[in-house]
Amino acid sequence: MKNIFKIFAVLVLVTVLSAGSLWAGNDNRRGTAGANELLINPWARSAGWGGVNVANVRGLDGFYTNIAGLAFVKKFDVSYSNTQLYGGKSGLVSGGNMNAFAMGIRISEQGVLGVYVNALSFGDIDVTTPTSPDGGNGTFAPSFMNINVAYAHSFTQSIHGGVNLKLVNETTDNITGSGFAIDAGIHYVTGADDQLKFGITMKNIGFGLSYEGTGLSTSVENENGNDMTLEYRSADMEFPTSLNIGVSYDFFIPTWEQRITLAGAFTSNAFLKDNFTLGLEYAMLNMLQLRCGYVMQTDIFNAEKATTANAGLCAGASFEIPLSKEKGTSIALDYAYRASYNLKGTHSIGATIKL
Repeated sequence: MKNIFKIFAVLVLVTVLSAGSLWAGNDNRRGTAGANELLINPWARSAGWGGVNVANVRGLDGFYTNIAGLAFVKKFDVSYSNTQLYGGKSGLVSGGNMNAFAMGIRISEQGVLGVYVNALSFGDIDVTTPTSPDGGNGTFAPSFMNINVAYAHSFTQSIHGGVNLKLVNETTDNITGSGFAIDAGIHYVTGADDQLKFGITMKNIGFGLSYEGTGLSTSVENENGNDMTLEYRSADMEFPTSLNIGVSYDFFIPTWEQRITLAGAFTSNAFLKDNFTLGLEYAMLNMLQLRCGYVMQTDIFNAEKATTANAGLCAGASFEIPLSKEKGTSIALDYAYRASYNLKGTHSIGATIKL
């Protein structure tokens, strides 16, 4: 047992120390990262309490919250989720729509392999130019996608870890951006009934996005009347790296197999303000879960200083229907709502099949 605690302490220390150089900047860096779609949680089950379950996420939701949670896939899980951002087509971000698909399969007694694809679309946007700023030149449809391959491993009954490799791709009609990033996380479970849990994860560690395409060039006429093509150099944009630390505690009530979970998380963002999240989840009969959370950030109520819409109240519910008690198969339906500052709320709905 002492060796287990030593391993866990070393992992925590290495994670914290390795993050130090990433936060060497100042507030002038806030909002300058690329690929900010990586900061949107597509999974309704964890989004319903603000992604506070860094320490106790279980299954495919771990692709966003803490990849170590993938280690808890029992056999084979498949999940799909749809998110209507800030009111969807009726919101200010017209047509903001995110679709996520993931599956995980246990390949050994200790290991789970997972694949996850996430696509964000914005609907049709008018093409504007310096000579026609009001449009009238047709439309284009940007598309952001990231493809993930992950592996999670249970080192002991108490310590679980995972690594996620992600390829990020952003495209418009004439520019493409691409980059590669890594997530890594660990879980530690303790207590007579495994009721106390800790988690640490570092997300979006990478070399940044690089851009290319005809949109980075323009045709001009020189002083001699000759046509020339000028190409602009595009600087790489860094990924929105973050360090997330969480803790949770379960209170069990034998009657009707009830459970109440309190959870807290701290997120240190390299390019955004830091977040503190508190969450509460109630479960009954291993079928119904109700959850709520609150994401706190400095100046979220100050119209002049608020810098993000993804803060404040969130709530959600899950209903899991057992298909076979002998095989442990089930299907779960999830829903989440997230309030958005100065924008319409975000709705997520998803389903998970466990085989």
